[in-house]
Amino acid sequence: MSTGSLQVRPFPILRNSNAFWQNCFIMSKHPTPPSTPLSSSTRIGNPATSPAITDHDRYSRQILFPGIGAAGQRLLASAHVAIIGVGATGAATASLLARAGVGTLTLIDRDFVEPSNLQRQVLFDEADARESLPKAEAARRKIALFNSTITVHSHIADLVPANIHELLSPAKLILDATDNFETRYLINDYAVQQSKPWIYAAAIGAYAATMNILPKSPTPAEKDRYFEDKNSCHSDPEFVEGEEPLYLFLRGNPELAEGGMSAPCQPTACLACIFPKPPTGPVETCDTAGILSTAVNFAASLQTTEALKFLTNQPHLMRRTLISYDLWSNQRSEISTATPNPACTVCGRRIFSHLAGEGRPHITLCGRNSVQIHEHHRPVDFAAMRDRLLPHRDIQELRFNDLLLRFKRPPHTFTLFPDGRCLIQGTTDITLARSLYARFIGS
Repeated sequence: MSTGSLQVRPFPILRNSNAFWQNCFIMSKHPTPPSTPLSSSTRIGNPATSPAITDHDRYSRQILFPGIGAAGQRLLASAHVAIIGVGATGAATASLLARAGVGTLTLIDRDFVEPSNLQRQVLFDEADARESLPKAEAARRKIALFNSTITVHSHIADLVPANIHELLSPAKLILDATDNFETRYLINDYAVQQSKPWIYAAAIGAYAATMNILPKSPTPAEKDRYFEDKNSCHSDPEFVEGEEPLYLFLRGNPELAEGGMSAPCQPTACLACIFPKPPTGPVETCDTAGILSTAVNFAASLQTTEALKFLTNQPHLMRRTLISYDLWSNQRSEISTATPNPACTVCGRRIFSHLAGEGRPHITLCGRNSVQIHEHHRPVDFAAMRDRLLPHRDIQELRFNDLLLRFKRPPHTFTLFPDGRCLIQGTTDITLARSLYARFIGS
């Protein structure tokens, strides 16, 4: 591990500081108000009569960037990315990818919007918090307001071994924005087994970290045994000595990349190579260590940029380190992930214990004085549940919509989802949570 500081290049526009500050002054002036008031139709615009926003207009500045270009923009439009967790980092990443023109996003999150989220979770507003909207659905609605041309699938669900294949199979790239290592190791098992790239990202306090995981190619036997997409492969074919690397060839021929040829990428270490076991004991969370929105957006920016490289068939440019940065102390460290560990349990020995569900608890702590119970996978009729709960005089603020049912029974708050999963806030006692669930929801 090496620690140091980033090299800062001189900002070119400062070479003529007088002109720079003059231009800043000019640009900062507010426009002169019109002599006559604007009509309401001019001020707001009528979607039915306003001209459509073309892709050329929307993405023109991004297309000017040589690393993307017109060919890269078309590749983004055809891409499908899954984001696991749509809280702070996930919301920022989803916003960036949607604005960049990634054609299909799958958003997966088990939680709902609360007032404490608004400080850092950029896709949500006060109305979402008041209504306790599920984050995946609230994010989908917000994205539709600024980019209605892409497709967004929202899944209000906990990612578990039983649903991971169904939820992640269509995506070509997986982005981690979760808040727990249990799910990250599950993603790692799935991604390595299916040879799908994924990008780890985390933020806590002023600290941000991210890492690219590019799994190795499967053997023919593994393809037959595990693969959902027999043609899916994101790692390196063996090069023939003397031949030009494929990515150099594609760099000058973007139309070939559009036609389905992918630039090869040497496999990297997986999560289990670097951290063979999940951390044990107390782990810092946003509720114990706090979090800066700048750390969240830093992690999301790094993650999104690496995703754009992959989606435009430039994996050779992707970073091959686990990078961490403390924005408050300005300390940075990097660990090389360039080489997989041959003895790794997951990518070396191909043992996928998390994917098999071994040792996975049915009841998990959420890290904010709450317990999540997801051992009862069954459909819930919210109207019938409301009628059943109404006779309880100690139940307060009972309300529901199509997405969740919520009520308080002081000092606890229950949030019930359509599949029977429930968040019980106000305790970390699993036995008590199980008892409350059985009493009010049913065993």
